[in-house]
Amino acid sequence: MPETVRAAGGVLYRPALTGIEFCLVHRPRYDDWALPKGKLNGDEHPLAGAVREVAEETGCVGVPRLRLPTLAYDLPDGTLKTVDYWLMRLADEGPVQDTSEVDEIAWLSPDEATARLSYDDERGVLAVAAALPPITSVVALVRHAHAGERKEWKGNDALRPIDERGRAQADRISAALALLRPDRLISATPLRCKQTLEPLAALLGGAPIVQDGAFAEPMVADEAPAKAKLGAQRLLDLRGGGVPVICSQGKVMPTMLATLRDESDPAPYRTPKGDGWLLTWSGDQLLDASRL
Repeated sequence: MPETVRAAGGVLYRPALTGIEFCLVHRPRYDDWALPKGKLNGDEHPLAGAVREVAEETGCVGVPRLRLPTLAYDLPDGTLKTVDYWLMRLADEGPVQDTSEVDEIAWLSPDEATARLSYDDERGVLAVAAALPPITSVVALVRHAHAGERKEWKGNDALRPIDERGRAQADRISAALALLRPDRLISATPLRCKQTLEPLAALLGGAPIVQDGAFAEPMVADEAPAKAKLGAQRLLDLRGGGVPVICSQGKVMPTMLATLRDESDPAPYRTPKGDGWLLTWSGDQLLDASRL
């Protein structure tokens, strides 16, 4: 069977006198109005692809705020195509870069954008974005990258470093996290957590990484649930005034996330090493925990 075609795009918004406006693009090849989107380049991270495509098709820099529904549909040749969408706040404007694909952009109210869109499935994505309350804070929470096997490490486990695979994971997630324009980097106390954020710190011009024991696993495994709840409260305290990125550990993150969502089952929040979540709030309401 043919491989799935993977694409990504964005619902780009900006403040307006009457609320917000969304950006649509006109594609002369199809004579349609659509959300900006395009195919990923190789193994490009979907979030990076979404930001790139928005910039190329609209000339605008968008800062991701929340993950929106993914669309899936069959192309004329029967190949499945998926499009990951992200809600993005306008950060900067410029000329359209990909003039072969887009000849016009329009900033429209939610009702106007819904009416002008050419595709019902994209209207559904836009409707989700339009129904959201104002976003007031965003936090990224990631699990440390691969660091070999605990049982094979003979020294102090807190000093176990990330390995070659982990360095590749750290580079990949850092490239995506940089698009959020973070202003604070916070790491649990183990070395591997700090090392996971080091590529991001470099991308941000040498930003400091502050270590915080609230996000570290306890020495006694039975204490992990209680420690995770303390970590959740510490995470809430870090909201506001910018975008923090926090690197934590696998035994506390699921319970931490379940606590934030007032859920009892942490299983849905198990997180692979080198992966993470984008947490989005409106005031005290957690709107979503979006997998990165």
